[in-house]
Amino acid sequence: MKTNIALIGFMGVGKTSVGKVLAELTGKHLVEVDSIIALEAGKSISQIFREDGEIVFREKEIEAIKKIASGRNQIIDCGGGVVLNKINIDRLKKNAVVVWLKASADVIAERTVSDAVGRPLLEGKKTTSEIQDLLRVRGPLYEMASDIQVDSSGIEPGTVGRSIIEKLRQNADFN
Repeated sequence: MKTNIALIGFMGVGKTSVGKVLAELTGKHLVEVDSIIALEAGKSISQIFREDGEIVFREKEIEAIKKIASGRNQIIDCGGGVVLNKINIDRLKKNAVVVWLKASADVIAERTVSDAVGRPLLEGKKTTSEIQDLLRVRGPLYEMASDIQVDSSGIEPGTVGRSIIEKLRQNADFN
């Protein structure tokens, strides 16, 4: 029986906000993958990208997922690129129902424009078309990885969280 909920999706779709709501509603522990990576590296995600590069960050992400995935009763807030390495999804799926939070490129641009500095893949990219390009690459990966899909465009995190819980009730593998 799976006891974890893993939230995947592009940056700005609401993984962190919805994760907090789900932790409150379910009593499960919220685990933020990027926070664990930053803590263990002793520097911010932006610094890791800038100083060490994306490959080093992805290696750290694989290690963090390896540690986290075996835990129980967690809401796992995954970084937007977790789907780029299949090993991450394979590990998550052993004990988690994977939920893809989706949003339109316009909504993502609106939500991320003010904090693009803290989002390495958006630094220097502010347009909806640039976000659409990234979504075209990642969309199929999110879809393949997900057990459940929920669109968060224009919806409050509490409503999204309750929608996820309702969908989980219909999933026989989840407890």
